[in-house]
Amino acid sequence: MSRAAVIIGVSGGIGGAFETVLKEEGAFDRVWGLARSRTGDSHIDLEDEASISVAAERVAKGPPVELLIVATGILHDEDHGPEKALKELDAEWLARNFAVNTIGPALVAKHFLPILPRTGKPVFAALSARVGSISDNRLGGWYGYRASKAALNQIIRSASIEARRHNDRSIVVALHPGTVDTALSKPFQANVAPGTLFDPERAAMQLLDVIEELTPADSGKLFAWDGSEIAP
Repeated sequence: MSRAAVIIGVSGGIGGAFETVLKEEGAFDRVWGLARSRTGDSHIDLEDEASISVAAERVAKGPPVELLIVATGILHDEDHGPEKALKELDAEWLARNFAVNTIGPALVAKHFLPILPRTGKPVFAALSARVGSISDNRLGGWYGYRASKAALNQIIRSASIEARRHNDRSIVVALHPGTVDTALSKPFQANVAPGTLFDPERAAMQLLDVIEELTPADSGKLFAWDGSEIAP
């Protein structure tokens, strides 16, 4: 039986690596690589729900989707970085964090989870972050990023419960890739411990290994790149 994988955010370092690795491994008959920067059948914009809906309808016409990974996220842009103190909070930048890190993946779940198979063990995974763990927050700061990733983790938890009614063997999880050598982490790599900065392809392969070991009992949880569970 033919099957498909969908990677959303392939214009980013990790998303692009997921697409490359999955195509090279050849385990899926079709690998959909979607991104805002792409056109035609490969276009999706997580800040435009109509675009997400159209992409889901298009993907639904192909082989059953057994793996969907949302590999999008924002930590900084040309004018903003992660806030170190409350005095740095900016309403528009906070809203931008939630639009990209939380609302976008939530809308992907809204439109894509219903098209996943009712049989088998389909996986829906979204890239989150350890700093989104409230119990693990010992340093403070990074208000918008932390809060938006914590909200994403809650979306994943709720979506996993709903998805179970669609298919009780489905798996909906959040994944922490570690620190990956991409544009997102570039300004913050100076303090990364030796051996813990991963190139995108290694990061993608590590997370795919984690996904391979998941069971339905893991649905709704957050896992790190080494397979360890991160408390919310």
